[in-house]
Order: sequence, then structure tokens, then C-alpha cells
Amino acid sequence: MQVSLETLIAGARAGKLVSFPTDTVPALAALPEQGALIYTAKQRSWDKPLILMAASVEEIWSFVTGSEDEYQIWHRVAKTYWPGALTLVFPASARVPKVIISGFHGDLDPTKNTLTQPETIGIRVPDCRIAQTILAQTGPLVTTSANLSGQPPLQRMADIEGQFPDVLTLAATELEDEKEAIGVPSTVAKWTGKNWQILRQGAIKVEL
Repeated sequence: MQVSLETLIAGARAGKLVSFPTDTVPALAALPEQGALIYTAKQRSWDKPLILMAASVEEIWSFVTGSEDEYQIWHRVAKTYWPGALTLVFPASARVPKVIISGFHGDLDPTKNTLTQPETIGIRVPDCRIAQTILAQTGPLVTTSANLSGQPPLQRMADIEGQFPDVLTLAATELEDEKEAIGVPSTVAKWTGKNWQILRQGAIKVEL
């Protein structure tokens, strides 16, 4: 369903599934606590992770946990590559809902939908004006590429609307001044506790 920017933002804040352009490939997105909507819509295996996307670096730190030395390393890398097409995978804090944890095997607080033992969460700050505008008003959203699981990422809002008719997508008039995306998923690097491990070579090459 194609809607205005304001309607899409309101829908996301109300817990609906939305799609919008980024600097890499278009995102399928929802509030973190509504991450299950993405798995259902994409017919996605529960062991495949989602990425938390935010408008600024400052918004992401409450979702991760580490030592003071680790935070200093993470800050340096984030300052170098964000906003941009790099997803960094960190140890997740207890704030992260269990549905967006990759291969979750930890314990759950029975009174909350949160972790009591940290796992990992991938996070990215996109270099895209319209994505930044949306995320600044919704807060961090969990995201993945807009396609059925196992199929190539869809690149056009019209194609996304066709495959996901109930998802809120942006009307073409909202995208007239938006620069063209790379069309390749982000590079993914995971913190191992000592250094960075490249999990996926994507849109950019990095030196970590």
C-alpha cells in the first residue's frame, strides 16, 4: 500500500510493517518488539537474524553490552563507517527482544520479552536521507531486505507493494529527490571479543 511519508511513519510507530529505501537495498522494517511480523511476511527461518537500523550512533548503544575498552573500539569504527553500508554485530543487551536475536539459545526473563543472557545483534546507521528522516521519528527499527526468503532483494517500491500488499510503502512522489541506492546488501562484520570477523562482504570493503 503506497502512502505518504507521514502516514508511513505513523504506521511504523503504531506497530505496522513498513518498507522504505536505504543506501543499499530497500528495507522491510518494524518496531523491535514487532520483529515477528517480518519473519511471517518473508516466510523467513527464525534462525536468520534481523538488523537494527537507527538514525544516529547515539541511539544504538543501549542495545549492546561490552567493556569500556570494547566501547572505545566500537565508537572508533562507528565514527569511521557510519552512516554507511556496514552492519556491525555486537553482544546484545537485555533491551533486545528475543525475536530479533540470531540463533537464540539464552534464557528469557519470564515476565518480559527480553534476554537475561546476551547474544548478538547486528546494527547499522544508513547513509540515506529518507531512511534517516523515518528513523529519526520512529526510533530504531528492525530491518531486513524486502523479499520473500531465498529470493533476491526487491529494488523498487512498486515491486515491494506487489509482493507485500499489506506493507506500507512510500508513494513515488515521496522519492523524487532521493539518490539511487547501491543495490547491494551491506557488508557485515562481527565483534569476536578480540577483533572483527567479516561475515558478509557486501556493498563496501572495510579495514578493521
